Amino acid sequence: MLLLMQADPTGLSTPLGKVVIALGLLAAIVVAVRFLWDQRNRR
Repeated sequence: MLLLMQADPTGLSTPLGKVVIALGLLAAIVVAVRFLWDQRNRR
């Protein structure tokens, strides 16, 4: 695991990579919340 993080061919350890991951997680959470909200309101 450490070797993978040191080599890091995807560039995810860079600040930009962290921002992309954060935005991706945020988007996933927003989509999940909206989906659950819609399901709750339909009943």
